[in-house]
Amino acid sequence: MLQVAHTPSTMMLKLGTGAPGFSLPDTAGRVHSLDDLAAAPALLVAFICSHCPYVKHVRAGFAALGAEYQKRGVAVVAIASNDVQAYPQDGPEGMKAEAREAGYAFPYLFDETQEVAKAYRAACTPDFFLFDRERRLVYRGQMDGSRPGNGVPVTGEDLRRALDAVLEGRPAPAQQRPSLGCNIKWKPGNEPSYFASGA
Repeated sequence: MLQVAHTPSTMMLKLGTGAPGFSLPDTAGRVHSLDDLAAAPALLVAFICSHCPYVKHVRAGFAALGAEYQKRGVAVVAIASNDVQAYPQDGPEGMKAEAREAGYAFPYLFDETQEVAKAYRAACTPDFFLFDRERRLVYRGQMDGSRPGNGVPVTGEDLRRALDAVLEGRPAPAQQRPSLGCNIKWKPGNEPSYFASGA
């Protein structure tokens, strides 16, 4: 039986922190940067990948949530940071197929150097970060309480609550729970200081 790593969000990027910059290619090779999204009233950044069972579990719900909030003006980007030497299915070709199959209507970006994941203190897939109009972090953690096999429906309720608060000018919920998923697959020798080996 395949052993699946259970890695929680670090929750290390402090609330109020400015969004770390990025300039990354999507599955068509077009580069997207943080500056391109400056006009949006909120920014949602999700670290995901193509093979992770946790991502597969929520991907339809995440695709729907992303499309819904994009219509309300939110900028949504997903980022894949896994080592593609060890996990080639998580590279640009696999990402392209995944975006098509999942129905992602938002840019799916490739973080080949893994530096963006490190800047966000991302640890697992999926891992979500929400920033307000001023690009200050207001939420980090889980989409909702659903996990593979736990019987909880995928609703996106935690993330929706935070998104609605930002769009309505209210504070995001103070209680924020870490996401849980497969650890980001770091390149050998590129593991960040916060990575717990074997997690």
